[in-house]
Parts: sequence; C-alpha cells; structure tokens
Amino acid sequence: MSASAGPRLSSDADRRERVRLLLRQSAGPDGFVPFDRFMEVALYGESVGFYSRDDSPFGREGDYYTAAHASPLFGQTLAERVRSALAHLPPGAPPRIIEVGPGDGALGEGVLRGLAGGPGVPPGLEYVIVERSPPLLRRGYDRIASAGSAAGIPVRQSDGIGADGPFRGVVLANEVLDAQPARRLLWDGQGWRETGVRVEDEKLEPASEPCRRPVPGPELPPGLPAGTVVEVSPLAEALVREVADHLVAGLCLFLDYGMDESELVIAHPSGTLAAVRRHRSVDDPFEDPGSSDLSVFVNFTRIRAAAHASGLREVGFRRQGEALHEWGLPKLLEEAVRSASSAEEQVRTHLGAKNLLFGFDRFYALELVPPSGSDGSSTVPVR
Repeated sequence: MSASAGPRLSSDADRRERVRLLLRQSAGPDGFVPFDRFMEVALYGESVGFYSRDDSPFGREGDYYTAAHASPLFGQTLAERVRSALAHLPPGAPPRIIEVGPGDGALGEGVLRGLAGGPGVPPGLEYVIVERSPPLLRRGYDRIASAGSAAGIPVRQSDGIGADGPFRGVVLANEVLDAQPARRLLWDGQGWRETGVRVEDEKLEPASEPCRRPVPGPELPPGLPAGTVVEVSPLAEALVREVADHLVAGLCLFLDYGMDESELVIAHPSGTLAAVRRHRSVDDPFEDPGSSDLSVFVNFTRIRAAAHASGLREVGFRRQGEALHEWGLPKLLEEAVRSASSAEEQVRTHLGAKNLLFGFDRFYALELVPPSGSDGSSTVPVR
C-alpha cells in the first residue's frame, strides 16, 4: 500500500477520460467489463476512484455515516469486546489490534479512547491500521495515532493483515466487506450470466455475457425465477481467508449490513447494488463512475462458508444492536448520561445510542476465532 495519491487531474473531463481508460484496460476484446472490475475502478482507481479523492466521504459534509459517526458509544462498546478478547489470550508475543479499512479514523479513535486507562490491556499491545485509500490513510492515521498516544498504545500502518506474519490479538472490520468489489450474477432461466458494463466510445452501457469464471464457495442456488441476481464477492471471502491464515489466537469481528443468500434472493431478487452521493441515492450506478459510493449487501452465507472452510470458528452471528447490548452499551450509556455537562448533551447521548440500537437494523456482527488451542479450549469466551 502506497501513500501516494497518484496523478492529480485538472478537471472532471480529465477524470472521466481516466476512468474510461482504466475500464478499457480491464475490458475484454468486445469491450465487456465484469461488474467487480468496474467496481474496483469506480471505488479505488488511482486518482479517480471514489475513495481516492481528497475530501472525506464520511459524516454530515460527506456522503454517508457509519455507526462510529453516529455515536462515540459505538467505539467505546467495541473497546469492551476487544478488552474481553485480549484478556483471554493465551501467553505469547505482544498482541495487535488490526483495524481493516479505518476510513477517517472515527472507530479507531473511539476504540483507543475506550481502552485507555482500563484493565485487561496487555503490555506491548499495538494498534495497526490497514487502509488501501491513500487520502483516508493519511487522515485516519493522524486521528488514530493521536488517540493512541493519549492511551499509551503505539499506532502504525501496515500493507495487509498478514504483512507482518502470524499474530495474536483482534481484527476489526466495520463496513469493509460491503466495499469489496463484487460480482453480480444473473440467472436468465437457462444459465448464469456475468453482468457488468460495455465500454462504447464515450458511453458505458450495462451488459452481460455467459458466466465463464468459476464461482468459489457453495453452489449457486437452484430453481430461481429468471432475472434473479446473486451478488458474491471473492475479494471479501479472500479477506476472511487472510485472517484465518495469520490470526493464531484472538478474535476477528466483522460488522456490516447484509443477509444470508436465501434471504437476499427473496427480498432483493434484482440485487442490492446501491450508489450514494451526498447522503442521496443515485439513480444510475453506472453514471459517472468515481463520483459516488458503490456497495452491495454482504452475502453472509458465503462469508460464513469461507470462514468455516478456512478453519475459523464462528462464536457469534447476530444483529449488531443485539451484540452492542451484550457487549455493554447500556452501562456505557448510563455512564455517559451521568457525566454529561448539560441536559442537551444528555439528549444527544440518548439519541445517539438509540440510533446505534435501531438505526442499523440490517447490520450484523460476525465473531470468528481460530481453532481451539492444543488444550481444547477457546481463545476467547463465546458470546
């Protein structure tokens, strides 16, 4: 991962031409670009992708909120879950907390503030961030490093979960799986087709072709009505496998919105592709790639299957609100209200907590641990 932002483009016309160039480079002989490659360019293309721009996509002035922006209680509550996992680590090398996709640093800041001065923080603990967007890496690192300094926990960046070899500790990934480029597969009644776009001169036209690449993981669901779209993300599944290959003791926590595959094909037969800009939905996700966020719901059937196949053990899968309640949000809310400096701040604190519990209703918390240790015991308590 490089901190370079790539060449700076002088106008929207230059940016659009650069997008078309990158897409043409990803296209087949007939100009067809599978959707996952289109999404890669639209989100991460050097100097043109949505996450390559200099301004932040988060918060009131950005394009969308995450739970970490909705209330500081989110990070503080996750800190309690992290504390519990760290406290149950077996003896070994100093542990790490690795946050994947820290964005602007709001979650990392909250977690480190929650850990500061409390019990159960082992000596030598470090906080490592893995972020592929150069502008977000710069912004997020400064914010998280400041909180780490105050907490006495060193912060550094790394090129990947496994870049520094096997480790003990915790992996955090909030709204990361949904941002991994995904394939969109269409059942036409007779076979599966790969959807994407075709690059035609100055235009991008939605298109499809027979599915030629294998689909890893469970077989695609049979007996679907013609026109049904199934979205899968081999890159998201690869992220799970990377955790399995390197986390030798501790906890991996994925928080994201999604459903099981059987629910997705019923509730969203046309797929879940969404484009968002300035907190508003964009009607055409293929219009002006790079100018809006693109995402699909996480296919948790395939994520969980990838975890199981790679040796990770699932110790929790439930609604995010239920998990936050179990991890101690009510107690933290009570303490925050009691220490509030004004009645107005108390109201804001209550509203933020209510948003965390009820405003992220399609979000799930998936907790994974490595296989049991040699004595047969789990490395973290089952929640």
